[in-house]
Amino acid sequence: ADKDGGWTLAVETPAAGYTPYEITFDDGEKTTLKNILIGEVWLASGQSNMEMPLKGFAGCCIMNGADDIIVSAENKGVRMFTVPKHQTYELQTDCKGSWNISSIETAPDFSATAYFATSLSRALRIPVGIICSAYGGSTVEGWISRELLENYPDISLNPDSIERLHPMLRPMLMYNAMLKPLQNYTIKGFIWYQGESNAHNTELHEILFPMLVNDWRNYWQQPEMPFYYVQLSSLNRPSWPWFRDSQRRILKAIPHSGMAVSSDLGDSLDVHPRHKKEIGERLARQALCHTYHRAILPSGPLFRKIKTEGKQAILEFDYAEDLKTADGQALRTFETAGDNGIFYPATAIIKGNRIIVESEKVSRPHAVRYGWQPFTRGNLVNKDNLPASTFRTDL
Repeated sequence: ADKDGGWTLAVETPAAGYTPYEITFDDGEKTTLKNILIGEVWLASGQSNMEMPLKGFAGCCIMNGADDIIVSAENKGVRMFTVPKHQTYELQTDCKGSWNISSIETAPDFSATAYFATSLSRALRIPVGIICSAYGGSTVEGWISRELLENYPDISLNPDSIERLHPMLRPMLMYNAMLKPLQNYTIKGFIWYQGESNAHNTELHEILFPMLVNDWRNYWQQPEMPFYYVQLSSLNRPSWPWFRDSQRRILKAIPHSGMAVSSDLGDSLDVHPRHKKEIGERLARQALCHTYHRAILPSGPLFRKIKTEGKQAILEFDYAEDLKTADGQALRTFETAGDNGIFYPATAIIKGNRIIVESEKVSRPHAVRYGWQPFTRGNLVNKDNLPASTFRTDL
Protein backbone atom coordinates (compact mmCIF):
# COMPACT_ATOMS: atom_id res chain seq x y z
CA ALA A 1 0.00 0.00 0.00
CA ASP A 2 1.18 3.54 -0.68
CA LYS A 3 0.66 6.82 1.17
CA ASP A 4 -2.53 7.50 -0.80
CA GLY A 5 -4.11 4.19 0.11
CA GLY A 6 -3.52 2.57 -3.24
CA TRP A 7 -2.56 -1.10 -3.01
CA THR A 8 -1.76 -4.06 -5.23
CA LEU A 9 -2.21 -7.76 -4.63
CA ALA A 10 -0.98 -10.70 -6.67
CA VAL A 11 -3.42 -13.61 -6.70
CA GLU A 12 -2.44 -17.13 -7.68
CA THR A 13 -5.10 -18.23 -10.15
CA PRO A 14 -6.53 -21.68 -10.89
CA ALA A 15 -5.83 -23.47 -14.16
CA ALA A 16 -7.25 -21.88 -17.29
CA GLY A 17 -10.79 -22.93 -18.06
CA TYR A 18 -14.37 -21.88 -18.72
CA THR A 19 -15.64 -22.07 -15.12
CA PRO A 20 -16.67 -18.53 -14.11
CA TYR A 21 -15.33 -17.11 -10.85
CA GLU A 22 -16.11 -14.15 -8.62
CA ILE A 23 -13.81 -11.86 -6.63
CA THR A 24 -15.18 -9.88 -3.70
CA PHE A 25 -13.48 -6.87 -2.11
CA ASP A 26 -14.66 -5.78 1.32
CA ASP A 27 -13.48 -2.47 2.83
CA GLY A 28 -16.64 -2.14 4.82
CA GLU A 29 -18.67 -2.07 1.64
CA LYS A 30 -18.55 -5.15 -0.56
CA THR A 31 -17.76 -4.97 -4.27
CA THR A 32 -18.03 -8.15 -6.33
CA LEU A 33 -16.58 -8.81 -9.78
CA LYS A 34 -18.54 -11.54 -11.53
CA ASN A 35 -18.16 -13.89 -14.50
CA ILE A 36 -14.34 -13.95 -14.43
CA LEU A 37 -12.62 -16.51 -16.65
CA ILE A 38 -9.07 -17.75 -16.16
CA GLY A 39 -6.91 -17.75 -19.30
CA GLU A 40 -4.35 -15.81 -21.31
CA VAL A 41 -4.35 -12.04 -21.88
CA TRP A 42 -2.54 -10.24 -24.73
CA LEU A 43 -2.03 -6.54 -25.36
CA ALA A 44 -2.65 -5.18 -28.87
CA SER A 45 -1.34 -1.75 -29.79
CA GLY A 46 -0.32 0.50 -32.68
CA GLN A 47 -2.11 2.92 -34.95
CA SER A 48 -5.25 2.85 -37.10
CA ASN A 49 -4.73 -0.58 -38.64
CA MET A 50 -4.81 -2.05 -35.14
CA GLU A 51 -7.60 0.27 -34.07
CA MET A 52 -9.79 -0.50 -37.13
CA PRO A 53 -12.90 -2.33 -35.85
CA LEU A 54 -14.71 -5.30 -37.32
CA LYS A 55 -17.43 -2.98 -38.57
CA GLY A 56 -14.75 -1.03 -40.48
CA PHE A 57 -14.17 2.67 -40.86
CA ALA A 58 -16.42 4.99 -42.87
CA GLY A 59 -15.83 4.15 -46.53
CA CYS A 60 -13.47 1.28 -45.63
CA CYS A 61 -14.86 -2.10 -44.67
CA ILE A 62 -13.34 -5.29 -43.30
CA MET A 63 -13.38 -8.28 -45.63
CA ASN A 64 -15.99 -10.72 -44.23
CA GLY A 65 -16.26 -8.53 -41.12
CA ALA A 66 -20.04 -8.88 -41.08
CA ASP A 67 -19.70 -12.68 -41.10
CA ASP A 68 -17.36 -12.57 -38.11
CA ILE A 69 -19.75 -10.29 -36.27
CA ILE A 70 -22.67 -12.65 -36.92
CA VAL A 71 -20.86 -15.63 -35.39
CA SER A 72 -19.10 -13.65 -32.66
CA ALA A 73 -21.31 -15.05 -29.90
CA GLU A 74 -19.80 -18.49 -30.58
CA ASN A 75 -16.46 -17.26 -29.22
CA LYS A 76 -17.40 -18.02 -25.62
CA GLY A 77 -13.85 -17.74 -24.36
CA VAL A 78 -12.97 -14.40 -25.93
CA ARG A 79 -13.10 -11.24 -23.82
CA MET A 80 -12.31 -7.76 -25.16
CA PHE A 81 -11.22 -4.50 -23.56
CA THR A 82 -10.65 -1.29 -25.53
CA VAL A 83 -8.65 1.52 -23.97
CA PRO A 84 -10.25 4.85 -24.99
CA LYS A 85 -8.06 7.12 -27.14
CA HIS A 86 -6.49 9.65 -24.85
CA GLN A 87 -3.34 11.78 -24.43
CA THR A 88 -1.79 13.23 -21.27
CA TYR A 89 1.44 14.92 -20.26
CA GLU A 90 1.36 13.23 -16.87
CA LEU A 91 1.62 9.48 -16.26
CA GLN A 92 -1.77 7.95 -15.54
CA THR A 93 -2.56 5.01 -13.27
CA ASP A 94 -6.08 4.26 -14.51
CA CYS A 95 -8.22 4.42 -17.63
CA LYS A 96 -11.85 4.06 -18.54
CA GLY A 97 -13.34 1.06 -20.30
CA SER A 98 -14.67 -2.37 -19.41
CA TRP A 99 -14.30 -6.00 -20.40
CA ASN A 100 -16.84 -7.23 -22.93
CA ILE A 101 -17.94 -10.73 -23.80
CA SER A 102 -17.76 -11.45 -27.52
CA SER A 103 -21.26 -10.95 -28.92
CA ILE A 104 -23.05 -9.47 -31.89
CA GLU A 105 -23.53 -6.29 -29.83
CA THR A 106 -19.90 -5.83 -28.77
CA ALA A 107 -17.83 -7.34 -31.58
CA PRO A 108 -18.51 -4.63 -34.22
CA ASP A 109 -16.52 -2.07 -32.22
CA PHE A 110 -13.55 -4.27 -31.45
CA SER A 111 -10.24 -4.32 -33.30
CA ALA A 112 -10.42 -6.65 -36.29
CA THR A 113 -6.70 -7.47 -36.11
CA ALA A 114 -6.78 -8.02 -32.35
CA TYR A 115 -9.59 -10.47 -32.94
CA PHE A 116 -6.62 -12.83 -33.33
CA ALA A 117 -7.72 -13.82 -29.82
CA THR A 118 -10.35 -16.06 -31.44
CA SER A 119 -7.64 -18.09 -33.23
CA LEU A 120 -5.66 -18.46 -30.00
CA SER A 121 -8.69 -19.43 -27.96
CA ARG A 122 -9.75 -22.10 -30.45
CA ALA A 123 -6.25 -23.52 -30.81
CA LEU A 124 -5.41 -23.51 -27.10
CA ARG A 125 -8.97 -24.37 -26.00
CA ILE A 126 -8.83 -21.87 -23.18
CA PRO A 127 -10.23 -18.36 -22.70
CA VAL A 128 -8.22 -15.51 -24.19
CA GLY A 129 -8.63 -11.86 -23.30
CA ILE A 130 -7.31 -9.08 -25.51
CA ILE A 131 -6.69 -5.48 -24.47
CA CYS A 132 -6.58 -3.09 -27.42
CA SER A 133 -4.77 0.18 -26.81
CA ALA A 134 -4.30 1.81 -30.22
CA TYR A 135 -4.36 5.37 -31.55
CA GLY A 136 -4.88 6.05 -35.25
CA GLY A 137 -1.97 7.84 -36.93
CA SER A 138 0.30 7.57 -33.89
CA THR A 139 4.05 7.31 -34.31
CA VAL A 140 6.31 4.93 -32.44
CA GLU A 141 7.50 7.96 -30.44
CA GLY A 142 4.00 8.32 -29.00
CA TRP A 143 4.33 4.98 -27.21
CA ILE A 144 7.78 5.50 -25.61
CA SER A 145 8.44 6.93 -22.15
CA ARG A 146 9.82 10.41 -21.49
CA GLU A 147 12.93 8.92 -19.84
CA LEU A 148 14.02 7.29 -23.08
CA LEU A 149 12.95 10.03 -25.47
CA GLU A 150 14.94 12.59 -23.51
CA ASN A 151 18.07 10.96 -24.96
CA TYR A 152 17.10 12.19 -28.44
CA PRO A 153 17.44 15.98 -28.75
CA ASP A 154 15.72 15.97 -32.16
CA ILE A 155 12.51 14.89 -30.41
CA SER A 156 11.24 17.87 -28.45
CA LEU A 157 9.25 17.09 -25.32
CA ASN A 158 8.47 20.73 -24.60
CA PRO A 159 4.67 21.06 -24.30
CA ASP A 160 4.63 24.09 -26.62
CA SER A 161 6.47 22.12 -29.30
CA ILE A 162 4.27 19.08 -28.83
CA GLU A 163 1.09 21.15 -29.09
CA ARG A 164 2.18 22.43 -32.50
CA LEU A 165 2.23 18.87 -33.82
CA HIS A 166 -0.80 17.06 -35.18
CA PRO A 167 -2.36 15.14 -32.26
CA MET A 168 -1.51 11.84 -33.95
CA LEU A 169 2.20 12.71 -34.10
CA ARG A 170 2.80 13.77 -30.51
CA PRO A 171 5.53 11.87 -28.64
CA MET A 172 5.06 10.03 -25.30
CA LEU A 173 1.44 11.14 -24.75
CA MET A 174 -0.12 7.78 -25.68
CA TYR A 175 2.41 6.03 -23.45
CA ASN A 176 1.37 8.20 -20.52
CA ALA A 177 -2.38 7.86 -21.01
CA MET A 178 -2.93 4.50 -22.71
CA LEU A 179 -0.04 2.23 -21.69
CA LYS A 180 0.97 3.26 -18.18
CA PRO A 181 -2.48 2.44 -16.70
CA LEU A 182 -2.05 -1.20 -17.82
CA GLN A 183 1.22 -1.72 -15.95
CA ASN A 184 -0.12 -3.99 -13.21
CA TYR A 185 -2.19 -6.17 -15.51
CA THR A 186 -0.70 -9.61 -16.04
CA ILE A 187 -0.35 -10.19 -19.78
CA LYS A 188 1.27 -12.92 -21.87
CA GLY A 189 2.64 -10.82 -24.72
CA PHE A 190 2.16 -8.05 -27.25
CA ILE A 191 0.93 -7.73 -30.82
CA TRP A 192 1.73 -4.52 -32.71
CA TYR A 193 0.50 -3.00 -35.97
CA GLN A 194 2.17 0.34 -36.63
CA GLY A 195 4.74 1.94 -38.91
CA GLU A 196 2.72 3.83 -41.48
CA SER A 197 3.46 7.10 -39.66
CA ASN A 198 7.18 6.29 -39.40
CA ALA A 199 7.80 4.89 -42.88
CA HIS A 200 9.30 8.18 -44.09
CA ASN A 201 12.22 7.83 -41.64
CA THR A 202 13.42 4.24 -41.60
CA GLU A 203 16.70 5.06 -39.85
CA LEU A 204 15.02 6.61 -36.79
CA HIS A 205 12.47 3.81 -36.60
CA GLU A 206 15.27 1.23 -36.57
CA ILE A 207 16.52 2.89 -33.39
CA LEU A 208 13.21 3.62 -31.67
CA PHE A 209 11.27 0.42 -32.34
CA PRO A 210 13.68 -1.97 -30.56
CA MET A 211 13.82 0.63 -27.79
CA LEU A 212 10.03 0.52 -27.46
CA VAL A 213 10.02 -3.27 -27.24
CA ASN A 214 12.72 -3.28 -24.57
CA ASP A 215 10.97 -0.48 -22.67
CA TRP A 216 7.67 -2.35 -22.58
CA ARG A 217 9.31 -5.59 -21.51
CA ASN A 218 11.08 -3.79 -18.67
CA TYR A 219 7.81 -2.14 -17.79
CA TRP A 220 6.28 -5.60 -17.19
CA GLN A 221 9.56 -6.91 -15.74
CA GLN A 222 9.70 -9.71 -18.30
CA PRO A 223 12.73 -9.35 -20.61
CA GLU A 224 11.66 -12.27 -22.82
CA MET A 225 8.04 -11.25 -23.26
CA PRO A 226 6.80 -12.16 -26.78
CA PHE A 227 6.40 -9.25 -29.20
CA TYR A 228 4.80 -9.99 -32.59
CA TYR A 229 4.27 -7.27 -35.16
CA VAL A 230 2.80 -6.75 -38.61
CA GLN A 231 5.01 -5.81 -41.55
CA LEU A 232 3.49 -3.00 -43.61
CA SER A 233 1.37 -4.07 -46.57
CA SER A 234 1.62 -3.01 -50.20
CA LEU A 235 0.80 0.61 -50.96
CA ASN A 236 1.92 3.09 -53.63
CA ARG A 237 4.28 5.04 -51.37
CA PRO A 238 7.96 5.07 -52.45
CA SER A 239 9.42 4.49 -48.98
CA TRP A 240 7.43 1.34 -48.20
CA PRO A 241 9.76 -1.32 -49.72
CA TRP A 242 12.63 0.11 -47.70
CA PHE A 243 10.52 0.16 -44.56
CA ARG A 244 9.18 -3.38 -45.05
CA ASP A 245 12.73 -4.68 -45.45
CA SER A 246 13.82 -2.72 -42.40
CA GLN A 247 11.06 -4.40 -40.40
CA ARG A 248 12.34 -7.78 -41.60
CA ARG A 249 15.92 -6.99 -40.58
CA ILE A 250 14.82 -5.66 -37.18
CA LEU A 251 13.78 -9.22 -36.31
CA LYS A 252 17.44 -10.01 -35.64
CA ALA A 253 17.73 -7.10 -33.23
CA ILE A 254 14.71 -8.09 -31.12
CA PRO A 255 14.84 -11.55 -29.51
CA HIS A 256 11.55 -13.36 -28.90
CA SER A 257 9.85 -11.45 -31.70
CA GLY A 258 8.05 -12.40 -34.89
CA MET A 259 6.66 -10.67 -37.96
CA ALA A 260 3.43 -11.24 -39.87
CA VAL A 261 3.82 -10.43 -43.58
CA SER A 262 0.86 -8.60 -45.13
CA SER A 263 2.22 -7.36 -48.48
CA ASP A 264 -0.05 -9.76 -50.39
CA LEU A 265 -3.10 -8.28 -48.68
CA GLY A 266 -2.54 -4.60 -49.46
CA ASP A 267 -4.44 -2.15 -51.61
CA SER A 268 -2.59 0.14 -54.02
CA LEU A 269 -4.34 3.27 -52.70
CA ASP A 270 -5.81 2.44 -49.26
CA VAL A 271 -3.55 2.43 -46.21
CA HIS A 272 -6.06 0.17 -44.44
CA PRO A 273 -5.97 -3.38 -45.85
CA ARG A 274 -9.37 -5.05 -45.67
CA HIS A 275 -8.07 -8.55 -44.89
CA LYS A 276 -7.63 -8.07 -41.16
CA LYS A 277 -8.75 -11.60 -40.26
CA GLU A 278 -5.85 -13.08 -42.23
CA ILE A 279 -3.42 -10.69 -40.55
CA GLY A 280 -4.75 -11.68 -37.13
CA GLU A 281 -4.39 -15.35 -38.02
CA ARG A 282 -0.77 -14.79 -39.08
CA LEU A 283 -0.05 -13.11 -35.76
CA ALA A 284 -1.69 -16.06 -34.03
CA ARG A 285 0.65 -18.41 -35.91
CA GLN A 286 3.62 -16.55 -34.44
CA ALA A 287 2.24 -16.94 -30.93
CA LEU A 288 1.22 -20.56 -31.36
CA CYS A 289 4.65 -21.54 -32.69
CA HIS A 290 7.03 -19.44 -30.62
CA THR A 291 5.10 -18.88 -27.37
CA TYR A 292 2.96 -22.00 -27.08
CA HIS A 293 5.34 -24.33 -28.98
CA ARG A 294 2.75 -25.82 -31.29
CA ALA A 295 3.95 -27.60 -34.43
CA ILE A 296 2.87 -24.90 -36.87
CA LEU A 297 4.72 -22.78 -39.41
CA PRO A 298 4.91 -19.24 -38.00
CA SER A 299 5.83 -17.40 -41.18
CA GLY A 300 6.29 -17.37 -44.91
CA PRO A 301 9.80 -17.70 -46.38
CA LEU A 302 12.34 -15.35 -44.78
CA PHE A 303 15.58 -14.66 -46.66
CA ARG A 304 18.61 -16.18 -44.91
CA LYS A 305 21.66 -16.07 -47.20
CA ILE A 306 22.93 -15.68 -50.75
CA LYS A 307 25.80 -17.24 -52.67
CA THR A 308 26.79 -16.79 -56.29
CA GLU A 309 27.90 -19.27 -58.93
CA GLY A 310 28.77 -17.62 -62.24
CA LYS A 311 25.72 -15.70 -63.48
CA GLN A 312 23.43 -17.23 -60.87
CA ALA A 313 22.50 -16.09 -57.39
CA ILE A 314 21.37 -18.90 -55.11
CA LEU A 315 19.06 -17.88 -52.25
CA GLU A 316 18.24 -19.80 -49.09
CA PHE A 317 15.35 -19.15 -46.73
CA ASP A 318 13.97 -19.99 -43.34
CA TYR A 319 10.48 -21.51 -43.31
CA ALA A 320 11.10 -22.73 -46.86
CA GLU A 321 9.16 -26.00 -46.77
CA ASP A 322 7.74 -26.80 -50.22
CA LEU A 323 8.38 -23.46 -51.88
CA LYS A 324 5.91 -22.61 -54.63
CA THR A 325 4.00 -19.73 -56.14
CA ALA A 326 0.67 -18.60 -54.78
CA ASP A 327 -1.00 -18.56 -58.18
CA GLY A 328 0.80 -21.35 -60.02
CA GLN A 329 2.50 -18.84 -62.32
CA ALA A 330 6.22 -18.11 -62.68
CA LEU A 331 7.96 -16.31 -59.81
CA ARG A 332 7.58 -12.54 -60.00
CA THR A 333 9.31 -9.37 -58.74
CA PHE A 334 12.84 -10.78 -58.41
CA GLU A 335 15.60 -8.40 -59.49
CA THR A 336 19.38 -8.67 -59.46
CA ALA A 337 22.28 -6.22 -59.63
CA GLY A 338 26.00 -6.37 -60.27
CA ASP A 339 28.71 -4.34 -58.55
CA ASN A 340 27.29 -1.13 -60.05
CA GLY A 341 24.14 -1.47 -57.90
CA ILE A 342 21.73 -1.17 -60.86
CA PHE A 343 18.90 -3.68 -60.51
CA TYR A 344 17.37 -5.48 -63.50
CA PRO A 345 14.34 -7.78 -63.68
CA ALA A 346 15.48 -11.37 -63.20
CA THR A 347 14.28 -14.88 -63.87
CA ALA A 348 13.79 -16.92 -60.71
CA ILE A 349 13.11 -20.64 -60.42
CA ILE A 350 12.50 -22.91 -57.45
CA LYS A 351 14.87 -25.79 -56.80
CA GLY A 352 13.90 -27.59 -53.61
CA ASN A 353 14.06 -25.05 -50.80
CA ARG A 354 16.23 -22.64 -52.78
CA ILE A 355 15.61 -19.98 -55.39
CA ILE A 356 17.95 -19.61 -58.39
CA VAL A 357 18.03 -16.06 -59.78
CA GLU A 358 19.73 -14.70 -62.90
CA SER A 359 19.46 -11.92 -65.48
CA GLU A 360 21.01 -11.71 -68.93
CA LYS A 361 21.97 -8.11 -68.08
CA VAL A 362 24.04 -9.08 -65.03
CA SER A 363 27.15 -11.18 -65.70
CA ARG A 364 28.00 -11.63 -62.02
CA PRO A 365 25.26 -10.91 -59.47
CA HIS A 366 26.15 -8.96 -56.38
CA ALA A 367 22.67 -8.50 -54.88
CA VAL A 368 19.09 -9.68 -55.25
CA ARG A 369 15.90 -8.02 -54.16
CA TYR A 370 12.30 -9.25 -54.06
CA GLY A 371 8.98 -7.48 -53.73
CA TRP A 372 10.72 -4.13 -54.01
CA GLN A 373 7.78 -2.31 -55.52
CA PRO A 374 5.72 -0.15 -53.12
CA PHE A 375 2.63 -2.07 -54.25
CA THR A 376 4.11 -5.50 -54.82
CA ARG A 377 2.55 -8.64 -56.17
CA GLY A 378 5.37 -11.04 -55.39
CA ASN A 379 4.02 -14.58 -55.36
CA LEU A 380 6.55 -16.72 -53.45
CA VAL A 381 4.93 -18.79 -50.67
CA ASN A 382 5.63 -21.95 -48.70
CA LYS A 383 3.55 -25.07 -48.13
CA ASP A 384 1.03 -23.23 -45.96
CA ASN A 385 0.60 -20.50 -48.60
CA LEU A 386 2.28 -17.97 -46.32
CA PRO A 387 3.92 -15.18 -48.35
CA ALA A 388 7.61 -14.32 -48.46
CA SER A 389 8.73 -11.00 -47.05
CA THR A 390 10.12 -8.18 -49.13
CA PHE A 391 13.93 -8.42 -48.92
CA ARG A 392 17.16 -7.09 -50.30
CA THR A 393 20.34 -9.12 -49.86
CA ASP A 394 22.85 -6.25 -49.73
CA LEU A 395 21.38 -4.30 -46.79
